[in-house]
This record gives sequence, C-alpha cells and structure tokens, in this order.
Amino acid sequence: MVWMYTITSMPFFHVKRHSVHSVRIKKRPLSNNKKQFSRIAGRMYIMSEERKNAEDAQEKRNRENEEIREMGTLDLGEKGGRHGIQLLTIIGEIEGHEAVSGNTKATKYEHLLPRLAEMEEDPGTEGILILNTLGGDVEAGLAIAEMIASLSKPTVSLVLGGSHSIGGPLAVSADYSFIVPTGTMIVHPVRSTGMFIGVIQSYRNMERTQDRIARFISDHSRISQERLVELMLDSTQLVKDVGTMLEGEDAVREGLIDEVGGISQAFAKLHEMIEKRRSSTAVQSNNREN
Repeated sequence: MVWMYTITSMPFFHVKRHSVHSVRIKKRPLSNNKKQFSRIAGRMYIMSEERKNAEDAQEKRNRENEEIREMGTLDLGEKGGRHGIQLLTIIGEIEGHEAVSGNTKATKYEHLLPRLAEMEEDPGTEGILILNTLGGDVEAGLAIAEMIASLSKPTVSLVLGGSHSIGGPLAVSADYSFIVPTGTMIVHPVRSTGMFIGVIQSYRNMERTQDRIARFISDHSRISQERLVELMLDSTQLVKDVGTMLEGEDAVREGLIDEVGGISQAFAKLHEMIEKRRSSTAVQSNNREN
C-alpha cells in the first residue's frame, strides 16, 4: 500500500491575538490517478535511459566508422573479445612524402606511425592484426615495416588479394604471417618514377635501396636474400616487367610467408601468442618477487 501524508492543524491555546497550533498528521492512500501518474513517470524515466543508451551506442559507432574511414584501424578489444586486439589495415598504395592521385586509394604513413606508437604504449593493447594489400612508396613502406617489426606486442599479418613491391616487407614484418589461398605476392626490382638521371651513381643508389629491402625480407622470413634477388630478377614470369608472382602456396613454399590461412586462423594464432606472452610475463613477475 502506498500512502501520502497530509498535515492539518488544530488550536492548542491562545495568547492575546497570537495562537499556537499543534500538528496532527493524517495518512490516506494515494488515489488511482496518482498511482497511474507514478507508473507513467517511471516508464518515461526508463524510456529516457533507453534513448540515452541508444544515442551513446550510435555515437560510438559513428566514431568507429570515422576511425576506419580515416585511419583504417579499429579497437577490437572494445567488442568484448578475449584479448585487447587492434586491427590495422594497409590498403591501396603507401603514401609517403608525395601525395598519390585523387583516384587512388592510399594509406598515409603519417597516420600509421602515430597509431603504431600508441598501440605500443597502450596497456590495453595485447596484440595487433595487420591486413595487408598492394605496395607504394618504398621509403614510407619500409619505415612502417621497421616500426611493426620493432613492436613488443604480438603481431600477425594477413595478405589479402595482392601484396606487391613494398607490400612484401610489410607482410613479413609481423611475428607471424598468413596469406589467403588466392592471394598473390609480386617481388620485383626497385622502380623509380619521375625524373631520373642516367648515371652510375643513380643505379648504385637504387641497388642499395633494393639490397635494404631484400635484407629486411630475408631477416624476417625463411627465404634467403640470394633466392629473393633471384626471384626479383626473373625475366620469364611477367610480360612487361622483371620479377616473380607467387600465389598463396608458392609464397609459403619459398619461405616468404609462414602459412596459408584466413581471418579465423590469423585470430587463432594471435590469441595463442598473446596467451604465451601473458604466461611468460606472469612467470617473470613471480621470479622477481621470489
């Protein structure tokens, strides 16, 4: 039973023109109209909370969509997964010091480098999944690859479609690499666009750049530098170019990629690496305490 209280007064005594009253409190049940008003108010409060939660969820989705559109990244740990995993996509050409044409999809390295630094310092980030396609600016791509390779967090890369040119170092820069069965990787010599001075110094400069790329790939995969250069200079594979196109199984057979697989295999491997890192960290912490 719900009660409301009303206050009535009665005279107690009189002194000249002033009177003092005692207070008597009566209680009576609320009317049906007031009960109904209380129920309506409760429902309105619940609807207000639901509307606020829906608006907050929509705002969060908008932020995520904006992050994907502008940066190509997404925090998968906020989705309630087992581990704090960051998704990093490298789509289209790597855009370095010069902007690509307006009709070309590009990944800007000035966007990726700060994000990678943030992932390294973020205690909530336990692993990074990298989706990799195509190629682009050599210096910018090599800088991103070096950054990924130096991360202390477990990293897994997945080659989708084609990973060409500087996409090779990006694919092997992770701790473990996958390629889908229909994925391709094209390895070829370093190219130059724009004005080129035809002197021996220019050739030597390009040769040294190519050696840097080949050395990085061989250091982070199972292929030797000699075999990689041999594939780069193969003139029998491509019609209008020098180099070799490797499909999924071929890339694994040559030692360029670790395994053929898709997104589920990449996630499974990354979860496994994170669990191993957690166990290792726990053991080290116990040893320091003892």
